[in-house]
Amino acid sequence: MANFKIAIIGAGSVGFTRTLVRDILCVPELHDIEVALTDINERNLGMIAEILNRMISANGLPTKISATTDRREALAGARYVINCTRIGGLEAFAEDIRIPLRYGVDQCVGDTLCAGGILYGQRSIAALLDFCRDIRAVAEPGARLLNYANPMAMNTWAAIDYGGVDTIGLCHGIQHGWKQIAEVLGAEDPHEIEYVCTGINHQTWYVDIRWRGRRVPAEELLAAYERHPVISRQEKVRIDVLRRFGVYSTESNGHLSEYLPWYRKRPDEIARWIDLSDWIHGETGGCLRVCTEGRNWFEHEFPQYLASSSRIIDPARRTVEHASYIIEALETGRVYRGHFNVKNNGLISNLPADAIVESTGFVDRLGLNMVAGLSLSDACAAPCIASINVQRMSVKAAVTGDLDLLKQAVLNDPLVGAVCMPDEVWQMVDEMVVAQAAWLPQYAGAIEGAKRRLANATVRRRDWAGAARLPVRSVEEIRTAQRTGNETVAPDEQIVA
Repeated sequence: MANFKIAIIGAGSVGFTRTLVRDILCVPELHDIEVALTDINERNLGMIAEILNRMISANGLPTKISATTDRREALAGARYVINCTRIGGLEAFAEDIRIPLRYGVDQCVGDTLCAGGILYGQRSIAALLDFCRDIRAVAEPGARLLNYANPMAMNTWAAIDYGGVDTIGLCHGIQHGWKQIAEVLGAEDPHEIEYVCTGINHQTWYVDIRWRGRRVPAEELLAAYERHPVISRQEKVRIDVLRRFGVYSTESNGHLSEYLPWYRKRPDEIARWIDLSDWIHGETGGCLRVCTEGRNWFEHEFPQYLASSSRIIDPARRTVEHASYIIEALETGRVYRGHFNVKNNGLISNLPADAIVESTGFVDRLGLNMVAGLSLSDACAAPCIASINVQRMSVKAAVTGDLDLLKQAVLNDPLVGAVCMPDEVWQMVDEMVVAQAAWLPQYAGAIEGAKRRLANATVRRRDWAGAARLPVRSVEEIRTAQRTGNETVAPDEQIVA
């Protein structure tokens, strides 16, 4: 097979980049390629390049690894581009959580919707459109962008409508939920469970679940969740939605709780719906905490990661991440079935045509082939449509730098609207754009006005850590948790999407 080039933007996300490249190298036909890494963090870039070169050498592969902070150089001639950036890094992410808390908005993740996700989208889209310009200018004609960066729907929407690049949005929440369903049903092998999902990213729904070919009714699934001794405590929001909607959500308890207006609006009620055994079940700022711990962990544990990269690659341990399977299907013709984020255009009949939906499809040498004509129940469609309306405004605001439209988008967010009055939203957004001005070039002309309004602010803010905030653990505390069996996954491998 002719060699080609894959560029990874944001490759300094060391744990995730290592996973993606290892998955790709599980495919023999993809060995003779170049993987071009690019990131603004030169130190992280050097570390991941060292890890990957050690992996390639140990496995005797012809794969070439290049690393550069010059994005256009990395993109030059690339057939596939993978975006896994976090624009603004943990510094901006901290503001996505901290500032909304001052106005009573308690988020677990804050990377997809709600105040944090919308502002994250403003930062991401500004950078993503620059990526797209470079892809159009220097990448291989027809290059595909595989977007892993959140907010998934907004980023994919912007890349397609305003970036002019063939883009597929990728998330692994559906695969993780599938394994959980298999566990609660008692399947010996998760592959006994087949499923179809459809909806929008992080609000996708298991509309058809089959166990050894038999369709599993909602009542049976609900009973299985309610009797599971652990998951019944961890997934209280998802189980409650299943009970009321008759359909199970693909997304975690923490994620789902912040996309709906019901479960996080009253501080004294939040604890009823979350579980602190793991951040993903609803902890205030849980994703930020784990990402911070992961960064600190990797700084200390790099020598061990480098040593472990000499292991022989085992295709049986290939992960469920979509990227390697998509590239394999396009290059070899082996069919891959998955769930992908693309323009709706009739794929889901009762969601807007212009929306980015996450739904089922197949990839082969001819491209991505989506299943059309699916529909959601009215109960599932309603929150999706509310989110889509917010996403549409957010994307337009990010592209145009329209601060009023940005405020209107945040005002219409389901959770923000359940918690905040309009004057609180206007002030909160002013505070967020001022704090994040370094990553919001499209709002440069609006920052001084926002500062003046804040200087004369009349809306009362609170000093609140949230209803369920846990402290960032030290590296030694994490080691202790691993020794005692309370943690089995290293922090940098707790991948978020």
